[in-house]
Amino acid sequence: MNLQTRIQQHFTASIETKQKALGLLQEPILQAAQLVFTSIQQNGKILSCGNGGSAGDAQHFSSEMLNRFEQERRGLPAIALTTDTSTLTSIANDYRYERVFARQIEALGRPGDVLLAISTSGNSANVNRAIETAHASGMRVIALSGKAGGEMKDLLQDGDVELRVPADSTARIQETHLLLIHCICDLVDHLLLAETA
Repeated sequence: MNLQTRIQQHFTASIETKQKALGLLQEPILQAAQLVFTSIQQNGKILSCGNGGSAGDAQHFSSEMLNRFEQERRGLPAIALTTDTSTLTSIANDYRYERVFARQIEALGRPGDVLLAISTSGNSANVNRAIETAHASGMRVIALSGKAGGEMKDLLQDGDVELRVPADSTARIQETHLLLIHCICDLVDHLLLAETA
């Protein structure tokens, strides 16, 4: 197989995954955006977490909220729990890595806040511990996952939203997670700007 064919296969697989996700996730995306919007309107905030590429997605989401997405609007309260290396390493050292996000939620999470929890497999122990801690703090959860949903799917409660990408490839799941994040950002902007119009 030549390299150009490999490139074509990546594009084709990404497009097919996103088309499948559209058919399955349109309503949950709307629910996730409404959850974020409602939290912000009630003076809540959005905390986000993940590992590796999912940590990058958590930070991407937070930056789109705090700064802006595609339209001018006020900054929105969002914190990526993946960015403070002193906090992350001290928690991992004093407790264990499984608690690096949960410990921050214990300090920062409040009833009415939302956790955006990202794990391509749904089996990230520290992300799943964050979900449990978010629930204990009176928060709702938006879970971005893939594959079979992993342990994450069994932790979700009424009022949470699951956005599980219908794919097994980590790369395809991450590509679609970014699209889901952009959809949520766009819908939140639309709801905010419609309210002020």
